This record gives sequence, structure tokens and C-alpha cells, in this order.
Amino acid sequence: MGDFFGELAKKLAERWVGLLALPGLLFVACAWAGLQLGHAHAVDPDLLATKVTALGSSLGRSPGPAQALAAAGLLLASGGAGLVVQALTGPVRAWWLGRWPPGLRWAERRRTAARARRWDRLVTARRKLQKRYPKTNRSPARQAEIDMIAHRVNRLSPAAPTRPTWMGDRVAAVEQIALNRYGLDLGFGWPRLWLVLPDTVRAELAAANGQFAVTVVIAAWTPPYLLLGALWWPALLVALTVGLTGWTRARTAMAELTDLSEATLDLHGRTLAVALGVAPPDSTGPLDLSEGEEITAHVRKGR
Repeated sequence: MGDFFGELAKKLAERWVGLLALPGLLFVACAWAGLQLGHAHAVDPDLLATKVTALGSSLGRSPGPAQALAAAGLLLASGGAGLVVQALTGPVRAWWLGRWPPGLRWAERRRTAARARRWDRLVTARRKLQKRYPKTNRSPARQAEIDMIAHRVNRLSPAAPTRPTWMGDRVAAVEQIALNRYGLDLGFGWPRLWLVLPDTVRAELAAANGQFAVTVVIAAWTPPYLLLGALWWPALLVALTVGLTGWTRARTAMAELTDLSEATLDLHGRTLAVALGVAPPDSTGPLDLSEGEEITAHVRKGR
């Protein structure tokens, strides 16, 4: 039991250093540099070197307790900045997933409608080409054209858009596919499915979800650097870099997570049906629509 708590403390310390302390120290250093340089001398390395030397000399002449207090203050400031950023992860995640605040519901509706119109146009164009050029006598060039439009449809959203953002539609698409193809309401069915999944599958899903969570933390450093940009303009470049890095990595992580989730449903939906007694133990293949609807009725319990 003692070894367990020792390993737990070690992992918590590593997480604090990785997610809070080190990025927080970098932000505190940038904030100090910004306050010392301002806009007029924002990229003056000589002035910055002079300020750093003066600070080091001042701390070096200070007594030991004062140096300890300065180090403690630095750690508290960096930790405080990290905690603020952790509080911002919720709004960042909600924005990316298309859950916008009430004051922006009008923009959410307009954005969702625009995405849906674009998706409908692409689907209509693909269907017209498929009807005009039947598969039996379709040339490779026409097939390539149809495949290109289908790729654009799936890149926009695997199902009809219902959210104002790409990442939100990726999540909503998995839920729509589960309901339309398998009759399964994932809002109620996923916790049960998770409990019967093999450990290797759960590990893959947890790793993908962890990658997305890391990108949210990265992007959550953008607002503090934007605020710092009011005092020191290079912070705006840092904010742009951090925001774009987090957003691009988040799209990749979300694509992987939703692809894995859909594959999990395809391969292990029947495992849930067997566990709930909806399907016989020796049955194989993907979940049937009737079985999914029966599972949904069971797990919803009239709700």
C-alpha cells in the first residue's frame, strides 16, 4: 500500500510539473520581460540582458530567507498561472465542441446552418453524378470525381452537420451513426459499452482522449498571452503560435478519437447486446438495428 501511494505521488508531481509548473514558469518569465521592456523596447536583447543581470545581482546580494521567498513566490506565481489556465480548459473544450454560450446562440445557429447547406450541396452533387453515371459503365475519371466529392463530404462531417464547429460535428456524427445505423442511443449506451470493452480497446480510447485533453490545455494558454500582449506585443505572436498549435493538434486528436469510437461501436456493439441478453452468446457480426433499438429501450428505462 505504501508503494502504491508513493507511485501515485510521483505521477501527480510529474503531472504538476508538465501541465502547470513549466508552462507557468515560461509565462511568468514572459510577463516579467514584458513589464521590463514594454512596447518601445519589445525586442531589445541588450536591455533585457541588463535587466536580467540586475535582477540576478540583486537576488545574489539578498540574504538566504529573501532568496527562498523569491523562489517560493516564483513557484506560486507559475502555479497560479497554471491553475487559471486549467480553469480555462472547460470553456475552450466547450467552444471547440460547438457548445457556445447563450449570448452567442444566434451565431451558433447561423454557423450550423451554413455548414449544413454546404454539406447538402456536396451530397447532392455526389448523388447526381452517381445517378448520371451508373457504376456498371462508369469511367475511372468519373469514379475519381465522385470519390473526391465523397472525400470532401466526409472531411466536412461524416453525417449531416448539427454543430457550428468541425470538432463538434465529429462527435455528433458518431452519435447520429450509432442511432441511424444501429438504433443505439450512445448517450445512454456508451457507459454500458465501456464496461464490457476489452482492456486493450479501452486503453486505445483513453490514450486518444488524453491526447485531445492535452491539446485543450495547450490552447488554454492563448488568452493569458493575449492579455500580456497589451503590455508587450511579442506575446501576441506567442498567443497565435500556441492557439494554432493547440487547434491543429486537437483536430487530429479528435479525428482519431471519433474514428476509434465508431470502430469500437462496429466491432463491439454485439458484445453489449450479449451482455444485456439482447443477442445470443454465439452470435457474431455487427449489431442489428432491432437489437440496438432494444438496447436503447432497456438502458433508457423510459427516460
